[in-house]
Amino acid sequence: MDYGNNTPIHCARNPHQRKIEGNVKAQRLSDAGLENSAKGDSEPDPELLEQFDSFYQTTKSLLVLFQIMGVMPIERSAKGITTFRWFSGATIYAYSLFVAETIFVTIIFKERLLLVLQKGKRFDEYIYSIIFLSILIPHFLLPIAAWTNGHEVAHFKNMWTHFQLKYYQVTGTAIVFHNLTLISYSLCIFSWVLGVAIMLAQYYLQPDMQLWHTFAYYHILAMLNSLCSLWFINCTAKGRVAEDLAQNLHNALESPDPASRLAEYRDLWVDLSHMMQQFGKAYSGMYGMYCILILLTTIVAFYGCLTEILDHGLSFKEAGLFLIAFYCMCLLYIICNEAHYTTARMGPEFRERLLSVNLMAVDSRTRQEVHMFLTAIDKNPPTMNLNQYADINRRLISSTVTSMATYLVMLMQFRSTLMRNAAIAAKRSAMNLNRTGTNATT
Repeated sequence: MDYGNNTPIHCARNPHQRKIEGNVKAQRLSDAGLENSAKGDSEPDPELLEQFDSFYQTTKSLLVLFQIMGVMPIERSAKGITTFRWFSGATIYAYSLFVAETIFVTIIFKERLLLVLQKGKRFDEYIYSIIFLSILIPHFLLPIAAWTNGHEVAHFKNMWTHFQLKYYQVTGTAIVFHNLTLISYSLCIFSWVLGVAIMLAQYYLQPDMQLWHTFAYYHILAMLNSLCSLWFINCTAKGRVAEDLAQNLHNALESPDPASRLAEYRDLWVDLSHMMQQFGKAYSGMYGMYCILILLTTIVAFYGCLTEILDHGLSFKEAGLFLIAFYCMCLLYIICNEAHYTTARMGPEFRERLLSVNLMAVDSRTRQEVHMFLTAIDKNPPTMNLNQYADINRRLISSTVTSMATYLVMLMQFRSTLMRNAAIAAKRSAMNLNRTGTNATT
């Protein structure tokens, strides 16, 4: 199904489904006093799209925040239409902001690199000094990871817009996301507050962190937090829609024509499943970079904690490293857990409701539609994945922890080998000094 900019909605249906859908849509719009939109218009009325686009109004704060930060310069070019253009005002602003930030971030990156390359440091210090370099890397990858997918992001936003109008036309009720607007505004503020708080904590806990260095990290951590917030909002919204759709199934079965109603609900469900896949495709670059950064940073931070505790005991430095590791794992947990709940509401829970239908009490067409609905769920699995590169679910947490444990063991083994070689070299040096002293005395 195509929900692109200024393109009509097409989908494959049999003649009976098309006839029923047309009758139901006309009746819905007539009841709402919007019958003009059903008279041969190939495209939905922009006024209707804007009127029923509750998701845009709910998440507008995040959209504006991403525009201000230059992360994703998409814009609402007209009512019901979200677009991305390489030379729009929002994009040019993003270019200018990125250049200014890059100059400052490059200076800090060079300063941190010089600290890493200082002579006389232990192997452990070289390793966990990489943390504050790796956190700066997402800034340089922003144009490739985010802006190149701008058209896909706009397509995803338009899918939400068209879906909400279609949902109303089929069910007769508009989608309303209660309390989600307040949550969105709160997460926008919290994303920046948390980013600043973490870096100020590192300034007080890390001996080599200077205050002016922290200013290069604020917008990067705020971007990571905002991406986590965006994931949470989208998963929550999809989960609520799937839950409402599942609860309305009994209304479809009790209607005069349950088979036709189930066909319409199946069509809505497939659209919602495609939206989940489009979300992962649109933000695959950003969240792919996100997961790699979390894995690298957490491994190095845990390694630094272990080695510092083994060598020097507990100190403020280990507390700072542990804070970073805990922060990264929390981000990963939120993303994977929200994806798990959304997938469960759209997949297993929806399937259970369909399987609980008493097929002996319905006619043959309804039984056929139930089987087709179950087949649609199997053929269009509602999974959150990053453009088919990786599935986001709870298994990702366990696989990430397993990978971290493996790499930690490898680093500890490499460290013990270095320490053993250093001890052998020191022992040989001492023996050579003793022999030299004995020969000189003789």
